[in-house]
Amino acid sequence: MAAVAGATFTVVTSEMLPVGLLTPIGGTLGVSEGAAGLTLTVTGVVGAVAAPLLTAALGRLDRRLVLCALMAVLAAGNLLAAWSPHFAVLVVARVLVGAGMGGVWAVAAHLAVRLVPGRSVGPATSLVFGGIAVASVLGVPAGTYLGEAAGWRSAFAAGAALSLVVLAALAVLLPRLPAGPRVGLGGVVRVGARPAVATGLGVVVLLVTGHFAAYTYVRPAVERLFAADASVIGTLLLVYGVAGVVGNFAAGAGASRSPRGVLVVVSLVLAATVCLVPLTGGSVVTAGVLLAVWGLAYGGVSVAAQTWLLTAAGEAREAVSALFAGVFNGAIAVGAFVGGLVADGAGVRAVMYLGAALAAGALAVAALGRAPGGDRL
Repeated sequence: MAAVAGATFTVVTSEMLPVGLLTPIGGTLGVSEGAAGLTLTVTGVVGAVAAPLLTAALGRLDRRLVLCALMAVLAAGNLLAAWSPHFAVLVVARVLVGAGMGGVWAVAAHLAVRLVPGRSVGPATSLVFGGIAVASVLGVPAGTYLGEAAGWRSAFAAGAALSLVVLAALAVLLPRLPAGPRVGLGGVVRVGARPAVATGLGVVVLLVTGHFAAYTYVRPAVERLFAADASVIGTLLLVYGVAGVVGNFAAGAGASRSPRGVLVVVSLVLAATVCLVPLTGGSVVTAGVLLAVWGLAYGGVSVAAQTWLLTAAGEAREAVSALFAGVFNGAIAVGAFVGGLVADGAGVRAVMYLGAALAAGALAVAALGRAPGGDRL
C-alpha cells in the first residue's frame, strides 16, 4: 500500500508542478500566466480521457505490470518537460504526463480492496489518497523551492527521477494483480448512470473545477493581493499542503460513516474560504491562515468522493474508479482553463469568486442529491 501511495504521490506531484512555477515558466518560454496554466489543462484533459479508455483497453493484463509501464510513461513526460526549448514541446510533455497520471489513478484508486483485509480498507484507501495530499505538502512546495533555487526545469527532472524510483518499488513490492472481470467502455458508462454515482460525480465536477480555477492561480493571487514575494510562496504552499494531509485522514475517518456529510462540510468551508481570499487581502500571515483552512477542506475531497462512489458502485469498483479519475482530471482541466481565461480577462480576484461559486454549487448537489445507501445529513 505504501508503494501504491508513492505512485499517487508521484503522479499528482507531476501533474501539479506548474502551479508553483507558472511565473518562471511563462518568463522563460515567453507566454502569459494564463497560457502557462494550459500546461495543467492539457494534463487534466488527457488524464480524463486516458482513465476510462485505458481501463476498457487493459483487458486481462496484470495490474502490477500496467502500473510499472504507466510510471515509465510519466518519467518520460517529466524528462521531456525538463528539456523543452519551446512551449509547444512542453505541452507535448504534459500530454505524456496526463496519460501516465490518468492510468495510474484509475488502477490505484481501488487497489486497497484487493491488498488488505476488509477491516483495513478504509485506512488503506486514506493512505492511497494520502499520497495525493502529501503531494501538496512535499511535492508542489518542493518543486517550487527547487524551481527558485535551480530553475523550473530542475523540478521536472526531479519528477522524472522520482517516477523511476517508484516504478522500481512497485515492481519489487506489489504481488501479481490479475485483472478482474473485463469492463468495456459501455459498462463504465452504465455505472456512471446510476443515480447515486451520478450525484457523486456531479459533486466532484463542481468542487474540483472550482478549486482548480482558483488554486491554479494561487501564486499570482497571493503575490498581488497579499504582497508576498517569491521567497515565501513555497512556504505558503507547504502550509496549504500540511493542512491538506490532516484533512485527508480526518475526512477518511468521517467518510466511512457519512461521505455525504463530509462533502457537505468540505464544500461549505471551501466556498467561504476561497471567497475570503480577495475580500481580505492584507498580510502574508492572513494568506497563510486562509491557505491552511483551504487545504484542510480540500484535503478531504478525494477520499470522501472515492468512498461515496465505491459504496454506490458495489462490485463495479474498477469501472467507477476509472470514472472518478476521468471526471476528476477533466474537472482539473476545465478549472485551469476557465481560470486562465478569467485571470487574463478579469484578474485574479474574479478567479477566486468563480471558485467560491462553484464550491457553493457542489454544496447544494451534495446536500440534495441521491447518496449511496441510507446516507443522510
